Amino acid sequence: MRAVTMFAPAKVNLYLGVGARRSDGYHDVETVLQALDFGDVVRILPADELVVTASVDLGIAEQDNLAYRAARAFADEFSVPPRAVIEIEKRVPAGAGLAGGSSDAAAVIMGFARVYGEDPCGERCIAIAQSLGADCVFFLTGGAAHMMGRGDAFEATLPHLPAHVVVVKPDDPVPTAAAYAQFDLAPTAAPGADRVVEALKAGDIRRLAGSLSNNLTASSANLVPEVIDALAWVSGQSGVLGATMAGSGSATFGLCEDAESAALAAQGARAQGWWSVATTTRPIGVEITDYDEGDE
Repeated sequence: MRAVTMFAPAKVNLYLGVGARRSDGYHDVETVLQALDFGDVVRILPADELVVTASVDLGIAEQDNLAYRAARAFADEFSVPPRAVIEIEKRVPAGAGLAGGSSDAAAVIMGFARVYGEDPCGERCIAIAQSLGADCVFFLTGGAAHMMGRGDAFEATLPHLPAHVVVVKPDDPVPTAAAYAQFDLAPTAAPGADRVVEALKAGDIRRLAGSLSNNLTASSANLVPEVIDALAWVSGQSGVLGATMAGSGSATFGLCEDAESAALAAQGARAQGWWSVATTTRPIGVEITDYDEGDE
């Protein structure tokens, strides 16, 4: 076993259209995901047994952590021993709709694939990622992607459009399952992702900002009303071209004219008492940043 370190980016949904609940309990989803240059750091170190640690208390049992489940699933699929300490330096807040846990899991898959000489984007690793949740498989490639199914099936990889982003999260998290249950009580129609996809292909940031859409927003706001306050605040900041909610929330985000606008909006959000970060869009997903090339 060799030591390997990964950057595990957060994501936002440039478009999220939730549809009907399926017979398997999931919902039909169309989404356009965009990776960010902000995220967690995941380290895999040699050990005698599998242990997962995080820099903050995630409030879940180790066995329920997606990173732990990813390591177990990889070990089972490829018949290798999952003897490692997985250290997660958490920067992405939980319950935000930014998919930090899914990205951590994708980082584990990529890290173990590197250690054991497997293709992280091969069918077997993709199947592992899909088994862990809708967003996980996206992070194996990242950038921007049009996804279908339950949000885990690639429709198309999309061009990277460099953009400055401010992310603002109210204190209270939104439980994803609760947001979808709320949606089922009062489904909201979605316009389709065509405008967002076309804006990305055209490289038009203003057109993209004007096309942002998330039909889960009202459902999540019923659970955490401050989502609406944060979204209205972000939308009203100077230099913010357009804003919507990230995933099932409670984070919101805005596409900004420039780095200064994003930084000022983030600073202002923190003055309001909200968590916030200024970042940029990212052309790739999980990235191995350090690998021990020494002997086993």
